[in-house]
Order: sequence, then C-alpha cells, then structure tokens
Amino acid sequence: MNCANVHEHIVMAAYGELPDEQMHQLERHLGNCPECRQEQAQLLAMKTLAEAWPMESPSPNLVARSRTRLAEALDTLPPMHWYERMAQWLTRSAGGLQAAPAAAALLLVAGIGMGSVGGYEFAQRHALSLGQAQAVSLSAKDGAANLVSPTGQGAVPEVANVSRIVRQPNSEQVEVSYNEVQPRQMRGSLDDPQIRQLLMLASQNASSPSVRNDSVALLASECRAGHGCRTADVQGSDIREALMVALRYDRSATVRQKALDGLEPYVGEDMQVRDAVLEALMNDPDAKIRSQAISILQPVEADTSVRQVLSTVATSDANSQIRNASRMVLRRVSEVQ
Repeated sequence: MNCANVHEHIVMAAYGELPDEQMHQLERHLGNCPECRQEQAQLLAMKTLAEAWPMESPSPNLVARSRTRLAEALDTLPPMHWYERMAQWLTRSAGGLQAAPAAAALLLVAGIGMGSVGGYEFAQRHALSLGQAQAVSLSAKDGAANLVSPTGQGAVPEVANVSRIVRQPNSEQVEVSYNEVQPRQMRGSLDDPQIRQLLMLASQNASSPSVRNDSVALLASECRAGHGCRTADVQGSDIREALMVALRYDRSATVRQKALDGLEPYVGEDMQVRDAVLEALMNDPDAKIRSQAISILQPVEADTSVRQVLSTVATSDANSQIRNASRMVLRRVSEVQ
C-alpha cells in the first residue's frame, strides 16, 4: 500500500467500511507515513465536527433554483466532439459501477482538503436561502428607505445582483446599487431590513470582490457593535450565517478576515459560529486567520471539540508559530483543570 491509493482506505476506515485485511495494511502504512497520519487526523477531527450537528435537507426552493442554474450552465457548454462522447461512454460502461464507492470516498477526501475551492460554488447556491435574498421583493416603505429608480416607480419586484455599496461618511446611511432589468438604487439606514437583505446578497457576489468586501465589512461592523445581530434575533441569525459562509468559502483572505472579526463576539453563545471558527483554524490557507481563530476561541478553549481541534493543529499545522500557540492553549487548559 502506498500514498497514492491510501486516501480511499482512510475514509472507509473512518466510517467502519474497510475490511480487516486492508485495515491491517493501512495501520502498517500509517505507522511509517507522517503525511498520511496527518490526513487521517484531520479527517477524524472534521468528522467529529460534522457529527455534532444533524444533517439538514435543502429547501424545495433552493433545489428548484439550483436545478435551474444547472440547466442554464449546461446550455452554455459547447457541444462535445464525437471522440469525447465515445470516451465518456467507454468510461461509464467499463468501470462506472465498480468505481462508484471509491469515487465517492475520494471525493470526500478532496472536499476536506479543498473546501475553499469546491465549497465556494456551493456557498453561492446556499446564499440564495439567506433571508430569501435573491427573491426578495423590495416594497416602498413610508419613511423607511428612499428608493431611487430610473422609472420613478416605487416598488421593486426582484433583485438580480448588487453592483456597488457606498456608506455616507459619519452616518448610518448606505446607498446600495443593484440590478433588476436595469440598474436601481436604494438608500436607507443599516438598521433597515431591506438594506440588510441587499448586503447579505452582496456578500455572495462572485463577480465583484470589492462589493463582497464592502458588504461583509458592513455586516461585520454591525455584528461587533451588537446592532441586530444577537442570537435571539432572527435577522441577526441570518447576518451571522452570511458571515459564516464568507468565512468558510470566500476566496479573498481580506473578506474572510472581516467575517471572522464580525463573528468573534458570538463564539461563546452560538455553536454554529464556534464550528465555523474551528474549521477556519484547521483549513484556512492564511496563517494570520488561523492564528486569529486561536485567539477568538479563548472563551471556549475548555470545550471538548475545541481541544480536539487544537490537539490536531498542535501536531499537524505547517506553521510552527500556530503549532506553538495551540500547545500553549492546551497547556493552559490542562493547568486550569
């Protein structure tokens, strides 16, 4: 057994599906391969975090929209050449059924190591359910928001995307430019639910990093200030969820850093926030964010899941400073206990 084919066996062993004979071979290989032992430790820690929460089924609205987007994406693909179709048919007929379990296992391993790449596309679809941001109707409100429309009409039926965010200096007023069939704008306070829904939609704008950065920065500042972002507040829960999606999947380290800042006050009271910070500690490619995650976890460092992740990081992280910081936290917790 070598490193090239051990990944599938690690996943199957974690879920009790590896035969005894292959299990002995895997144990011998892990005893001599520190890289594969590190991969196994990361998988087991991730499995512990995943099992802490029940699996939730996607809403029918999300499934329908995802299918629509998939159909639209498939329509834009160029036609396949005859030899590509032939190769695809041969692959399916020759080894499709036999390779299905192995392919699923390899896909799980790849998802753990490359979640920030593959998960980003999922985050875009997942964000459709955040406050029904992409299907929200922005109706005219008396004194709530001043809508600027090229047609002069008061009601806006549906938002396609957000193109620009500008905060007025030294005020709570925000101007959000968004697109319907034609560009539109809305002005209102950061406390306005419609403004917040637009900001949550903007946090998933894949085409404009600057818009994502501005929206996440505003949402994070509101959370840190305690403005409508408490656990008991439904709207606040949606904002924290938008920040967790940005922390997990955004490709910009700057955006992830701002999302982490906004989530910091809630790591002690919200288990979902705690899990998102633990995932950042284990998987974020930016050492600064992983280091900040250790500091943020200080109020809950005695928690079992936190200590388990810190133990994994203390032995497997590539950055020596982060390994040392994790060990210091573990020693401090042991002394207190």
